[in-house]
Amino acid sequence: MTVAEIEGSRLRAERLRKLKQLREEGVNPYPYKFERTHCAAELHELYKDLPADTETDSVVKVCGRIMNERNTWMFVDLYDESGKIQLFCHKASLEETLLKRLKLLDKGDFIGVTGTIRRTKQGELSVKVTGWEILCKSLQPLPDSWDGFKDVEARYRHRYVDLIMNPSVRQTLRKRSLALRCLREFLDGRGYLEIETPVLQTEAGGADARPFVTHHNALDIDLYLRIATELHLKRLIIGGFEKVYDIGRIFRNEGISTRHNPEFTMLEMYQAYGDYNDLMDLTEEMLLTVVTTVCGSAKISYQGTELDFTRPWRRVTMADAIKEVTGLDVDTLGDFSAAKEAALTLGVDLKDADSRGAVINAIFEDKVEATLIQPTFLIDYPVEISPLTKMHRTKPGQVERFELFMYGREHGNGYSELSDPEDQRARLELQAAKRAAGNEEAQPLDLDFILAMEYGMPPTMGVGIGIDRLVMLLTDSPSIRDVIAFPTMKPLGKSDKGQDDDEVSRSH
Repeated sequence: MTVAEIEGSRLRAERLRKLKQLREEGVNPYPYKFERTHCAAELHELYKDLPADTETDSVVKVCGRIMNERNTWMFVDLYDESGKIQLFCHKASLEETLLKRLKLLDKGDFIGVTGTIRRTKQGELSVKVTGWEILCKSLQPLPDSWDGFKDVEARYRHRYVDLIMNPSVRQTLRKRSLALRCLREFLDGRGYLEIETPVLQTEAGGADARPFVTHHNALDIDLYLRIATELHLKRLIIGGFEKVYDIGRIFRNEGISTRHNPEFTMLEMYQAYGDYNDLMDLTEEMLLTVVTTVCGSAKISYQGTELDFTRPWRRVTMADAIKEVTGLDVDTLGDFSAAKEAALTLGVDLKDADSRGAVINAIFEDKVEATLIQPTFLIDYPVEISPLTKMHRTKPGQVERFELFMYGREHGNGYSELSDPEDQRARLELQAAKRAAGNEEAQPLDLDFILAMEYGMPPTMGVGIGIDRLVMLLTDSPSIRDVIAFPTMKPLGKSDKGQDDDEVSRSH
């Protein structure tokens, strides 16, 4: 055992001794409830004008977790979700049995307190304790309050301790909740209907990603955890709904990095009778609303860089963006060989690029993506990498698709949705051929989706927005794990196989 483990074991044994003594004294250390009258923040607001060195006859009941004690339990810092209130425990107001029993408490214990309100000579609002009861005896010692809980790996692995010790983590999750509520209110207010789509699917379609596989015993079939909600939301459009969205967990069997977690939250929304131009307008308005609601301004600072969400946002074609940075006019690249030669000349790693469009996208990702700092819509993608998107109405070989970039990262993906079932089938057949050839991220041929499209889908616009990356911006969080309550962690002792180079335990 390490020194820390030995010390932790000793402290736990001491807490168990105190627990035993409490029970021997007839005290239930894990009671059922406590009738609280006020939280800490309410008391600070109610008595904000109470002068120093003043006592009141106001009786209150508060409860929370002990985080610090001073002068042999005369002063106790009690925390609830709203903040801190100081407790003043003195023999003049507390009977001897309860006064002595204070020594059986530890940092981390929950207690309920009855007392009166006073403000000390130093100006600290306090509860002068007249009675208290233990609500939960904590058996594990908390990290030292002065040093804090700073080890990144330990913080993510033991998130409950992180939440106890670092109020900023709780604030991040509050902002995440506010952002989600704001998104729903925005869409609901414009007539969108939130409809949940299946997590377990017979075909994992709607995105280029490797799925997780599970097995249903009763049906004796393999099922996939969804990699997108797109195809089921389009089925709803086909079925007669005109504005739908789903906010839910998505699962992709990929590496873990500061920007990637195998399960993450995605907003996908679809609207009939609109195209990607309308969708960019709507996306701008929606995200500006979220930013100003959560952060109080259209301008935010992320990792030392100011991002301005004031409308309108820049819109630039992929071809123009590449030309601006590299000088290369990709529209002149006539075929796969020419595109590949140009990319290699620029020093681009083509990895598995197997088409002219895939090469052009590789050039963009390698040379251009990181330069798109302010909110930018990159538009008009090659058809080869966009199998669910309508062909561009004026540009052969391109589709009406955008991706939203902020701080050099992709945050959203939207289309004028493909509604021609024959074209859709042909494109998914190409994807299925790639899948059969070993590309595990290529999309399957979902014949039921094709059948649904043959019943008729109106012109439709649709977008997917990553909630976790958005919240990273809103909370100035460097890692996606900072904004997920319980991020995926490899078991202790496992290797880093499958982790990206910017895996979070190294990046911090």
